[in-house]
Amino acid sequence: MSDLYPSLCDPSLESMTFLNEISHRYPKALSFAAGRPHEGFFDTSDIQRYIDRFCAHLRQERGFSDEEVRRTLFQYGRTKGIIHELIARNLESDEAINVDPESIVVTVGCQEAMVMVLRALRTDDRDVLMTVSPSYVGITGAARLVDMKVATVSVGDSGIDFDALDAVVRETREKGLRPRALYLVPDYSNPTGLTLSEEDRRRLLHRSRTEGFLILEDNPYGLFHGFRERQRTIKSLDHDRRVVYLGSFAKTGLPGARIGYVVADQVITGGARAVELLADQLAKIKSMLTVNTSPIAQAVVAGRLLENDCSLVAANRRETALYQDHMRCAQAALERHFTGVPGVTWNRPDGGFFIVVDLPFAVGDDELERCAQDHDVIFTPMAHFGADPRSRRQIRLSVSQLGDAEIDLGVERLRAFVDAHLGSTQ
Repeated sequence: MSDLYPSLCDPSLESMTFLNEISHRYPKALSFAAGRPHEGFFDTSDIQRYIDRFCAHLRQERGFSDEEVRRTLFQYGRTKGIIHELIARNLESDEAINVDPESIVVTVGCQEAMVMVLRALRTDDRDVLMTVSPSYVGITGAARLVDMKVATVSVGDSGIDFDALDAVVRETREKGLRPRALYLVPDYSNPTGLTLSEEDRRRLLHRSRTEGFLILEDNPYGLFHGFRERQRTIKSLDHDRRVVYLGSFAKTGLPGARIGYVVADQVITGGARAVELLADQLAKIKSMLTVNTSPIAQAVVAGRLLENDCSLVAANRRETALYQDHMRCAQAALERHFTGVPGVTWNRPDGGFFIVVDLPFAVGDDELERCAQDHDVIFTPMAHFGADPRSRRQIRLSVSQLGDAEIDLGVERLRAFVDAHLGSTQ
């Protein structure tokens, strides 16, 4: 290992692999681990229908010949993507985000978008990425791969602690470093399930302007709201191009297509042309990373968009209702099986995929393995998402995949694990 890239030993890179594989190692266990979409609505016949719908769009709305349609699907595609105009229509329809389609780069999942953005922003050893903590492990791993320092900001009770943010900015600069960007998931965050209020979103934009850092807004779960109305994205409130918006169709479309995107409409000067967009610079990185994003995968996503007038809200009505039901069911199961158990508490998101449960003992990968092996249930230790001491006694439950009966049985098994662990330590 000493002959390989040092970041390969970083725990954040180990976490992603471990979390992806744990369910495969215990296939009979009920899994609250992965934040994957529900599979009950998947139908293999949809894939061909979506491709056919996109091809019809190319012929009828874009005026493509049959030869041009074949070339679009079979050949290397445009580096920035071939469905950027449809994504722009979706953002306008669902999020009130109005951007030039040329500011959009279609990526191989949102993870590629993260790596590209951080690679572009990291100019030297002084540059720092700020993240709320606990945070999605993928952004931490991406920062490690581009040798970008990471400074963590406490998540607080409402999504971000502004006093902690101010302190991190101040302390970073006192060390001679530069806070370049803040990454966060403001809607039903992974892993905490927390959602920022509109007031806090506006406060964050103000901090971004006055302190000179960008906001990297990642929004995979915003559609899956509960009883509250959906919050406006930070990007929709952004009038000064302070926000780089990271999007994905993994939760709202087809995760197997691996289609994400980045909206990077920041103006760049001093380059080969008088004025360019940050998206143009990201496309240069992409051309040397993945060359382009699969046109066939893009066609599948495009067909789903076109069938729903480019609205993912319309495309996901069944899914949104289902996830709301799963969240209610999980909260009820926790009440039923854990009320009165000393040291066990949990938060109560009204939407999204995730619930965080506090336990009266430390829990890590060893405890996870024991729970999977002895009690046939899997969770995610929160220690994978941050170094906060409190996270060592927390687990994340994802409620997206399991049905209502499975959720209740899984929580019952989790109670058996807690009882067995407490009994073994007494």
